[in-house]
Amino acid sequence: MRYIVMHKVDAVMEAGGPPDQSIIDNMGKLVQGSLQEGVFLNGAGLHGSRKRIRLEHNGGEFKLTQGPYQGKNELVAAFTMISAPSLDAAVGHAKTLARSLGDVEIEIGPVVEPWDLGIMPSQDELGGTSAKHAAAVKRLSESFDNNGSVLAADSLGPSKKGWRSAPAAPGKRTWVDGPFAESKELIAGFSLLSLPGKAEVLRWADRYGDILVQCEVDVLEVNEP
Repeated sequence: MRYIVMHKVDAVMEAGGPPDQSIIDNMGKLVQGSLQEGVFLNGAGLHGSRKRIRLEHNGGEFKLTQGPYQGKNELVAAFTMISAPSLDAAVGHAKTLARSLGDVEIEIGPVVEPWDLGIMPSQDELGGTSAKHAAAVKRLSESFDNNGSVLAADSLGPSKKGWRSAPAAPGKRTWVDGPFAESKELIAGFSLLSLPGKAEVLRWADRYGDILVQCEVDVLEVNEP
């Protein structure tokens, strides 16, 4: 079974401050160990909303809102991770996706790269879902030519099949079964996992949440093709 574990922004993330070195080190150990175990499939952290753009598609018309902005009362229904040469190019591809989906809101922003954390030099320094969602992503991929590529795309199950936690005390998190209320918190990052069931994914998410300390964490099933 595939699951997505998503953590929400905190004040430090939204302000653009770097994560504590202990978070970088411990998250690296968790991900590397999970990769070796065949549990971790994909994942990324996201830059704060000041580097994001919110695209609303309604009745064939587009509205773009440049961050920074607050979260809104919607839950994440799907995600698509792409490679594109610029944020403007990514917005163009998001419009292609939106036209296929119909009335929809899409948030576009860059992922945190290793050089953003000081783990490795930047490229410049080195010299250089549902069937509807799947069909929309396919059309998006076909539109890229040499101007980008789809790296990952999945639609997510309903919150009634998910779990949410907030830190209760150091080393202890309280999980609430879905369906849960909509969240005004922005997504700050995600991990895509392959695990047998609820007990296993919540154990992993507990470790993930303990590393991030104050972040709210959501766990949802990923829809299989």
